[in-house]
Amino acid sequence: MKEKTMIIGIKSGLESRPVAVLVQTASQFESKIYVESESKKFNAKSIMGMMTLGLVEGEPITVIADGADEAEALEAMEKYISGAVKIK
Repeated sequence: MKEKTMIIGIKSGLESRPVAVLVQTASQFESKIYVESESKKFNAKSIMGMMTLGLVEGEPITVIADGADEAEALEAMEKYISGAVKIK
């Protein structure tokens, strides 16, 4: 299991479209992936769970990945969450 603290770098925060892309990104990996903010923790592959977090730009979160491809999963999640990967 690996975890990393990241800062939301997506200008619109995690609204419906960015959440959908985040869930698609997480779903590419075999590992279990969770996003934790304050005392809330949700499966990153669950669109309803991720929408519940209501995350905004600049907010810190912890991403936890557990599985065979956990390192790659964390790297991809960080690229998207930091804003390095743009929504099309």
